[in-house]
Amino acid sequence: MIKEKLTKKNWFTICLFSFMGGIAWNIENMYFNTFLYNSVYANASEAAMAGSMAPTTAISRMVALTAVAAVLTTLLMGTLSDKMKNRKMFISVGYLLWGIVTAVFGFITRDNVAALFGLTDEAKILTTTVWVVIVMDIVMTFMGSTSNDAAFNAWVTDITTPKIRPTMEMVLTLVGFLSVATVVGVGSLAQTGTVSYQNFFLVLGIVVAVCGFAGLFLISNPEKNQEKQADTASYFADLFYGFRPAVVKENARLYLTFMCMCVGNIAYQVFFPYLLVYLQYVVIPANGGANFLTTGVIITAVIAVLAFVGVMALLVKIADKNKAIGLIPSCILMAIGLFGLSTTTNIYGVLAIIAPTMAGTLTLGILFSAAIKDFIPAGKAGQFQGIRMIFTVLIPMVIGPMLGDLASRNSAVTYLNEFGVETIVPSGSMFAWASVVAVFVLIPLFFLIKKGFKVEEK
Repeated sequence: MIKEKLTKKNWFTICLFSFMGGIAWNIENMYFNTFLYNSVYANASEAAMAGSMAPTTAISRMVALTAVAAVLTTLLMGTLSDKMKNRKMFISVGYLLWGIVTAVFGFITRDNVAALFGLTDEAKILTTTVWVVIVMDIVMTFMGSTSNDAAFNAWVTDITTPKIRPTMEMVLTLVGFLSVATVVGVGSLAQTGTVSYQNFFLVLGIVVAVCGFAGLFLISNPEKNQEKQADTASYFADLFYGFRPAVVKENARLYLTFMCMCVGNIAYQVFFPYLLVYLQYVVIPANGGANFLTTGVIITAVIAVLAFVGVMALLVKIADKNKAIGLIPSCILMAIGLFGLSTTTNIYGVLAIIAPTMAGTLTLGILFSAAIKDFIPAGKAGQFQGIRMIFTVLIPMVIGPMLGDLASRNSAVTYLNEFGVETIVPSGSMFAWASVVAVFVLIPLFFLIKKGFKVEEK
C-alpha cells in the first residue's frame, strides 16, 4: 500500500533527479540548437552554407528524429522496467551513461569530423558535422529516455497517489525552472564565447553522471502492487497493451488527456527549439545589444517571475477544487499570451507578456501530467510511458518545429555571419502560429471535462 505522504528521502530523490534530468534535457533541447548556430555553423563560408542545409532545417530534423528515438526508447524500456520490476537500475545506470554522453558532446567540431572521415570539401564537412551532432543527439536521447522518461516517471507514479500528485507536479515544475535557470546561466557563457562549448558540456555532463551514481544509494524499488499484471504475460503482449482498441476505450480519460497534452505541446514546440536563437539574434539586438541588461530590465524580470509563480499557484489551487475552472483559463492565457509575444520585441513588453503566458502553459502541463498519472492503470506505469511519449513528444516534436521553421522561412528574417552570408533566424511570427495551435487544446479538453477527473485513491 502506498503511503499518503512521501518520505523526506523520496522527496529529495524526486527533486534531485528531476533537477539533474532537467539539466540534461535543457542542454539538449536548448543548447544543442545554439551549438549548431554558434559552433558548427560559425565562420562557415558561403560555399559551405550553400551546399548544406539551413540551420533552422537542421534543428527541425534533429528535433524530429530525436523525438522518434525518445518514443521508441521509452516504449521499449518502460515496458522492460515493468517486466524486470527494477526501476532503480534503469534510473541510476541510465543517468550515469546520460551524463557521459553529454560530456563528450563538445568534442564534435568541423575540424575533428573532417579529420575523422578524411573530408576536404567544405560543404561535405559542414553537412557531415551536422549529421554527427544529430546522431549523437539520438544516442543521448536513448540514455535520457531510458532513465528519465521511462523509469523515473514510472517510479514517481508508483510511489505517489492522486491526492499528492498536483502538489508534486507543481514542485517539480519549479524544480524544472531551477534547472532551466542553471543551464541558461552557465550556457549563456558558452553562447557568448566566454566558456567553450566543450567545457560547458563536459562539466554539466559529469554532474549528471554523478547523480546517476548517487541513485544507487538513494532510490528504492517500490513494493510490488498486488494489482500488477501476472508475470506470465509476455514482453511483446505488454509492449502493445496500450495500443489495443479495448484498452483505449476502457481508459478514454487517459487518452483524452494525452490528446490535450499533444496539442498543447505542439504549440510549445512551434517556438521552443528556436527560442534562444530568437533571443540572441532578434530580441537582444532590438534592445541595445549586449547592453540590454539594465537595472530596469532586471527589476521587470523579477516582477514577471513573481507574477508567473503567483498566477500559476492560483490556477493550480483553483483546479484542485474544480479542474475545469483551472484548465480552461490556463489554455486561454497560453493562446493569448503567445499571440502577444508575436507583436513585440521590446524587452519590457516581452517580460510583461511572458509571465501570464508561461503561467497558463505550465499550469496545463502540471494538471495534465498529474491526470495522466491518475488515469494510468495500476501496475502498468512503465508500459504507458511510451504511449505518453507518442502524444507528448513524438507528434509535437515532429509537427511543432516544422511549423516554426515554416513560419521563420515565410518571414525571411536574416542576419549576416562573419563572411557576410545571410542566414535565416527565427521570427516572432512563430508565436502567432503557436497561438492558433493552442486554441485547439479546448476541443479534447471539452470531452475530458464531460467525463470528469475523479479517481480512486490507490
